[in-house]
Amino acid sequence: MINPQGLKILTANYLQDADLSLIDQAWDEVVRVHGGKKHFSGEPYLLHALDVASMLASMHLDLDTILAGLLHGVLKEGVTVKELEEKFGNDVAAIVNGSTRITEVQYDTKLASQAENVRKLLLAIAADIRVLLVKLVDRLQDMFLLDAVDRETQVETARETMDLYAPLASRIGIDWMKRELEDLAFKYLYPQEHADLAGRLENSLDERQRYVNEVIGILHDKLAESDITAMRIIGRPKHLYSIYKKLMVQNIPLERVYDKVAFRIIVETVSQCYEALGVIHANWAPVPGRIKDFISSPKANNYQSMHTTVVGPSGHFIEIQIRTEEMDRVAQEGVAAHWAYKEGQKVSSSDARLFRELKKLVKSLHEVEDPREFLDSVRGELYEPDIFALTPGGQVKELSIGSCPIDFAYAVHTEVGDHCVGAKVNGRLVPLKHHLQTGDIVEIITSPNQRPRRGWLDLVKTSRARSRIRNWLRKEEKEKALKLGREICERELRNNNTTFRKIIKSGHIRLLLKTLHCNTLDDMLIKVGSGVITVGTLVRALQPPELQQEKDMAAAELPPAVLAAQMVSQQSSEKGPGKPGISIDGIDGMLVKISQCCSPVPGDPIVGFITTGRGVSVHKADCGNLLSTDPLRWIKVSWDGIEDKHYKVGIHISAENSRGIFAEVSSAISADNANILEVAAHVTPADIADLTISIEVANLDHLHSLMQHLRQMEHVITVRRL
Repeated sequence: MINPQGLKILTANYLQDADLSLIDQAWDEVVRVHGGKKHFSGEPYLLHALDVASMLASMHLDLDTILAGLLHGVLKEGVTVKELEEKFGNDVAAIVNGSTRITEVQYDTKLASQAENVRKLLLAIAADIRVLLVKLVDRLQDMFLLDAVDRETQVETARETMDLYAPLASRIGIDWMKRELEDLAFKYLYPQEHADLAGRLENSLDERQRYVNEVIGILHDKLAESDITAMRIIGRPKHLYSIYKKLMVQNIPLERVYDKVAFRIIVETVSQCYEALGVIHANWAPVPGRIKDFISSPKANNYQSMHTTVVGPSGHFIEIQIRTEEMDRVAQEGVAAHWAYKEGQKVSSSDARLFRELKKLVKSLHEVEDPREFLDSVRGELYEPDIFALTPGGQVKELSIGSCPIDFAYAVHTEVGDHCVGAKVNGRLVPLKHHLQTGDIVEIITSPNQRPRRGWLDLVKTSRARSRIRNWLRKEEKEKALKLGREICERELRNNNTTFRKIIKSGHIRLLLKTLHCNTLDDMLIKVGSGVITVGTLVRALQPPELQQEKDMAAAELPPAVLAAQMVSQQSSEKGPGKPGISIDGIDGMLVKISQCCSPVPGDPIVGFITTGRGVSVHKADCGNLLSTDPLRWIKVSWDGIEDKHYKVGIHISAENSRGIFAEVSSAISADNANILEVAAHVTPADIADLTISIEVANLDHLHSLMQHLRQMEHVITVRRL
């Protein structure tokens, strides 16, 4: 019979004063909710809940976390957060709620659902790190039993584990769990490669063990000769996924991976760490560039250790880590090593820094709305860093390989990145495209007049920098759309003999916003300026019955000659358009030409320009060429009588230069029933594919839909209309 007695004994070993009767109460609740139900593996769900809570207890976590581990599935079975609060307190309820996936809300796509669940999890983690501990243990228990599900579910779960949960375990410094999750995910993502690598390593086990014993013996002797007490020397095989990554990145056979075993030396003091490093280098030649001092400059997850790779016995490369007992405990257990929720303990400065980094991560992703971009940004934020550069004050910033000073600036602070104009690396001025290396001391030069540039997207490597730059560019585009929308609306309001002040004062603004499905006036202006709301739609919305009556009354008061001229104008314009798709205000039969400088399409606000002997040239209302002409030669035109006609327009696409990118873009355009007329393409020095494409579309909505679909493509960076 499954019962919680073992869990209570395990908890009592380190929480002597805890009220263990709460475990019995939680167990009764779990039995009531889950009794008789099965885990996806086929085992009783009660056993899964008990396994999660027991592993949390083995990590010596507080009682609330253990209770949350037992109860982590009850919200999906109809129990409410309020009920949990009443029975077990606010903390337990919050942890359980934070670790429960969103299931009651239906999203348009699976991608959107995944993004919102990750967003919820990250927000909960920022509020209470124990949410992540429960979620990690729950996922690890699931990964142990993944053989019981179909192949599609295996791959989906393993990919999420590799991309999200293993990096999160690394972020809070729980090294053993990170390695376990990676190896289990590797097994299901690449089963053939996993089996092959595991088998080959198993065959060489005896040989490796003899080598490990030899190296440990030498290390003990050499350290003893220098009066350094090695509390422990451990030789452990590197985990499978670590070896696999090395094989893939370096493109080498297994026989050439010499550091399949990592050695760890545990000494008593920090000074002995440096002394031990000197002894090792005195006996074995160090590999240049492979010495890393994480003691004086700890990683963001509080990890401290000295790393070196040397040419050991028989010419094999061996990696050696040197640390104290406390450093080793933190390296293995991470944030759980000195947990702030344990009775009588305070949050250490290193833990406080870790929590700040997690909160900073959540805040940085808050404004990313697109689900794909959000998930890509999360993966980028949780990457395993390749470069460790320092500020002049000695603060370590972790970056991906190929990062430039702009990446470093955004790692310091968004404001620093936005205003970055230059950088000094190791005291020397360098260009912004300069590639940083581990150990570089970087000083960022800023200017209040500097703003992010679109070209920076070609230089940066970190998702944090790319996300900040895109956010700023979107904000800039939003401000431009707001300004243009205001100008267009004010012009159309004047044409309807009214103003913003009048429609706000009369209350018609509420009707206008409701008709156009806008929340605020600024929302409407932005949508008009960006073309989401066409001028035709705006004009129709500006003329509800009430406003039309006011307009008719005002017209009745006009002088007869003016009124007659308006009537003639209206009649002549109703006789027929000057050209299919274009109606000229009050004029029939005039030659009309769509301007090629701005290529307007139905839905764009347009203005006609009366040329000398060549009829009317139709431009977008914001066309630079039009705005430089004499306004007295402008004429009112509108889209009308559009029948199966297509219009030429140019777009510019920047994308990662991946194999087949042009074919993917062409296929997406064809799928949206648009026709490609011309293409010009080149690759930038930053390996970005720049495509300028001339296409035919039916109207502005067609163009916007096409551009949105292109922006959602995996390798596409930006899409803009020319």
